[in-house]
Amino acid sequence: MLEEKNREILLSYQYKRDKAQRDLEKRIEEVHFKIPKIKKIEEEISKQGLYLTKAILLSPSEKEKIVSKCKIDMENLRKEKEFLLKKYKVPENYLEIRYECPICKDTGFLGTGQKCNCYKQQIINEAYKMSNISRMIEKQNFHTLDMNLFSDEVEEGQSISTYKNMLSIISLCEKFIKEFDIDNRANLLFYGDTGLGKTFMCNCVAKELLDRGYVVIYQTAFKMFEVIEDYKFKNPDGSISKTNYENIFECDLLIIDDLGAEFTNSFTTTELFNIINTRFLGGKKTIISTNLTPAQLGDNYAQRIFSRIFDGFQMVKFIGKDLRWENKKDALSR
Repeated sequence: MLEEKNREILLSYQYKRDKAQRDLEKRIEEVHFKIPKIKKIEEEISKQGLYLTKAILLSPSEKEKIVSKCKIDMENLRKEKEFLLKKYKVPENYLEIRYECPICKDTGFLGTGQKCNCYKQQIINEAYKMSNISRMIEKQNFHTLDMNLFSDEVEEGQSISTYKNMLSIISLCEKFIKEFDIDNRANLLFYGDTGLGKTFMCNCVAKELLDRGYVVIYQTAFKMFEVIEDYKFKNPDGSISKTNYENIFECDLLIIDDLGAEFTNSFTTTELFNIINTRFLGGKKTIISTNLTPAQLGDNYAQRIFSRIFDGFQMVKFIGKDLRWENKKDALSR
């Protein structure tokens, strides 16, 4: 099954490359129709190579002079083309091919022969059946975040308004994204009551890093432990089960959503510590979202897990009212 998925992914890359080429040809036709002179310049540039070869063969003793003249002619043609493109306000790089992944040029592989991160992410998406995250991050990202949902009034028992608190969280997340490549052992623990924006913010970070080509796994704690259980007890010899399990440890960013909602026992506690500790020691970054307070996490899980989270994660508290309930009330009142 994994081999079949790999073939499908490779075929999808071929489709992407073909589409990129067709799109480029359409843009070229559009520019040639709008600015006929561009087509003539490009034809002249193409002829220069043939002219250079022929001229050198006929007059080998004049090679340096011919090459020098050809370079000057090519530069003049290039400048003329550039002038015309600017004059007619053709966007920069409009006549260059546009790949979905400029890193691997939609081949799925780097120059070293290693899989590109975009390829790895597709395998993960297939293996974990994570198509839902693709839909979610289109709806929940920094561009769709509505700050009008947050009050600028300081509620009783709080020292800061929900508006300022969210601005602080956004700033923290942007710093996390900006410094993602730095080995600073930066991990985040989002905690607070239900409906305060923790999952939304996880999706915001996930989208930004996915767009930058990082491999991100987003799983609820319940689903993550299902993956581990499947590999260790149900299908230990399965290539997909093994890949799913290894990806939890090897992905660039692991987001564990809704920690504490799963059934907790010695197995889940041991595995959770193994994941957090292994990723921490390997310099891999993790975000955990939970409805539990840090104190409740200490009560629900082993002390060594609490210590590792306390030492290795920055605590990020979400405050305010349940935004999902408030939105429902607003909808009902319309």
